[in-house]
Amino acid sequence: MAEQQEFLMIPNEDGTEEKFEILYTFESDETGKKYMFVAPADELENERNNEDEEGVEVLAFRYTEEGDDITLEMIEEDNEQEWDLVEEMFNTLFSGIELEDEEHQ
Repeated sequence: MAEQQEFLMIPNEDGTEEKFEILYTFESDETGKKYMFVAPADELENERNNEDEEGVEVLAFRYTEEGDDITLEMIEEDNEQEWDLVEEMFNTLFSGIELEDEEHQ
């Protein structure tokens, strides 16, 4: 049974809302905070249809939930501890994907 995709709308610099797919969420025991990886839904669709050779830009956010409301927070650029934690999780989750793709070519 396939997992149901989850999406959220994030406004860009112009205020136009763009659709992003939630790729993964996790809570860190170290920081006690929740994080999510998202990617533009249209880029992911192109990637899945093998129409995009460039790859997909994945963004990381800290987030909080109240009921059905999700509030995204930017991770400060100079917060090395948090970025190290997020990068380690990203590498653990997504390192095998590239290898799997290469094996199927």
